[in-house]
Amino acid sequence: MAVKDIVLETLQEGRGTYVSGEELSDSLNVSRAAVWKAIKSLRDDGYNIEAVTNKGYRMPPADETITEDSLRYALPPHLRTGKCFIYDTIDSTNLQAKKLLLDGKAGGGCAVIANHQTAGRGRLGRSFFSPENGLYLSVIIDPDLDMSKSVMVTVAAAAAVATSIEDVCGQNARIKWVNDIYVDDRKVCGILTEAMTDFESGQINNLVIGIGINTDLKGFPEELLQTAGAVTLRNPADKSKLAAEVIRRTLEYTAQIQDPEPEFLEIYRTKSLVVGQNILVFKGKYRNDPTSELGGIPAKALGISNNGGLEVIYTDGKREILTSGEVTIRRIK
Repeated sequence: MAVKDIVLETLQEGRGTYVSGEELSDSLNVSRAAVWKAIKSLRDDGYNIEAVTNKGYRMPPADETITEDSLRYALPPHLRTGKCFIYDTIDSTNLQAKKLLLDGKAGGGCAVIANHQTAGRGRLGRSFFSPENGLYLSVIIDPDLDMSKSVMVTVAAAAAVATSIEDVCGQNARIKWVNDIYVDDRKVCGILTEAMTDFESGQINNLVIGIGINTDLKGFPEELLQTAGAVTLRNPADKSKLAAEVIRRTLEYTAQIQDPEPEFLEIYRTKSLVVGQNILVFKGKYRNDPTSELGGIPAKALGISNNGGLEVIYTDGKREILTSGEVTIRRIK
């Protein structure tokens, strides 16, 4: 490992504590000049490193706020040079990502992150409640796909979020087809995938994958508290770690979409909340709540198809693979 990387790791692990140049020099068996060169290089890369005479160097204490510094450290080395746009408050990370794409300021591999959204959006034009202290992020990919594979993108992202929550927060996350993540039977995350396409060829030029994760239920209205939950952040650095894991896995899993047997598809199947359950299928347009606006069709969820669709069998014996629509688990008394 290079001197620069070891210095970074040392300062990150000891956040808030000063380490002298002499200590770094002795522990790495390099000159003080080499340590200073590493510090300067890290600062040039955007890391916030404080220096105080007779004390040494340190990174400020960690908190839950995601910064370029905290995110870059949490990402694996091969992703640390990617562009990331971080905001405290924004209308929607998906809207901002699309603006950045149109302005030529962003491309595949970029991420947009916010602490608060004023106009968060869900599927079918619904609003997505996005109070302060949540984790709202959009990942941009440049896929070599046509629209027929669009469901698989959301499937890959859902698998990425579920495994990231499990690894970082230590909680068992389950997936409700197609885009909702649950912990302890409560929804903690929603995913909205939007495409920027070439209408003549039908090819997708860019995909923006919006992911909203509840990390705090403070400020949630009473009606949402009936079904909403939040992931557990065990220490202040966990929010940056969770964002980094979601970005890493989303990029990794979406790159597998053309593979014959993508890893994420088996993860999605294993973590399915609906397979084997009696469900209600809702088809058609609605404004807010399909359960009150549409008539649900009783069915049983049989499995997840190779293209990410939900295989169902209706009470009359007819089978179908759903690629759109909504489902809820049907409680039989």
